[in-house]
Amino acid sequence: MSPARPLTALRALAVTAALPLLLTACGYGSQANDDEQAPVAAGAEKLSADTVRIGYFPNLTHATALVGVEKGIFQKELGGTAIKASTFNAGPSEIEALNSGSIDIGWIGPSPAINGYTKSGGQNLRIISGSASGGVKLVVNPDKIKTTGDLQGKRIATPQLGNTQDVAFLNWIAEQGWKVDAQSGKGDVSVVRTDNKITPDAYRSGSVDGAWVPEPTASKLVAEGAKVLLDEADLWPDGKFVITNVIVRQDFLKEHPDVVEAVLRGSVKTNAYINAHPDEAKAAANKALEKESGKALPAEVIAPAWKSVTFLDDPLAATLDAQAQHAVQAGLLAEPDLSGIYDLTLLNEVLKAEGEPEADDAGLGVK
Repeated sequence: MSPARPLTALRALAVTAALPLLLTACGYGSQANDDEQAPVAAGAEKLSADTVRIGYFPNLTHATALVGVEKGIFQKELGGTAIKASTFNAGPSEIEALNSGSIDIGWIGPSPAINGYTKSGGQNLRIISGSASGGVKLVVNPDKIKTTGDLQGKRIATPQLGNTQDVAFLNWIAEQGWKVDAQSGKGDVSVVRTDNKITPDAYRSGSVDGAWVPEPTASKLVAEGAKVLLDEADLWPDGKFVITNVIVRQDFLKEHPDVVEAVLRGSVKTNAYINAHPDEAKAAANKALEKESGKALPAEVIAPAWKSVTFLDDPLAATLDAQAQHAVQAGLLAEPDLSGIYDLTLLNEVLKAEGEPEADDAGLGVK
């Protein structure tokens, strides 16, 4: 994952198909919450489906969905087709909902997307767009850890065994020349799998000395006195790596391409709005989070967290391939066949209409 390594070297890492909950996204549990269906404007023309059901996490790395729903951008593109949103707290539950037909389109991290695709033999989903990059940091207790070398012998939290951040941390540990058993987390550094929602309490109590976590958990820890030791973006070429994709059920894509295209237009326009109006978008995302949790993020948490996430439509496909290989090398995934995981046809039509350059699938698109 070091920028000094070519992609072929990066490809030597990845995630075991034997663990059903292994490759989860960076969420806060496993339950889904059904939101109210968004109101449809009277007289608006309906597309080929009455309703499109979307899923995402109440995380800042999923702010494209948070802001797009909150500001009505998706609904405007869908016209008379209603949008129904559900929030999820972990990747497996969202993949399960996609497989069961409970949702049609979802925002999700790279590891559960890889796992969902490979476990179904490439039959259940496609990645149709990117959404966000970055937003992951290694934060530590500055009284115990001042340099990366001080991590030896310390206890560092990751969200879950085999999740996106867990795989990244295991890969980084290996690059330092240290040894850790991926399954148990025991070794030169103790990797402690801890639910993001309780990681701040674990840090406060001293049961962990730091964490490799996504936003806003990283900034919550900083608010508790932790310091940022490393931003994962610094480990990637150009500082970009996929943290959130947009996925779709393959049968829904086949049956309702007009609806999928409308959602993608909404996603592209939402990202443009976020980048053009960051303060307003941040407020909209926080308002959506408050609806989900009953409590908005304080300014000292959301301000730095928001700055560390980049919102973009490019799926950064080469970095997803590298992340899969990181998991393989860690012994958490059998060598995956990711050919066909992307279908960027509709995204590129939307981008062309918006005067933007096309996105690349790194050779992993449908043929």
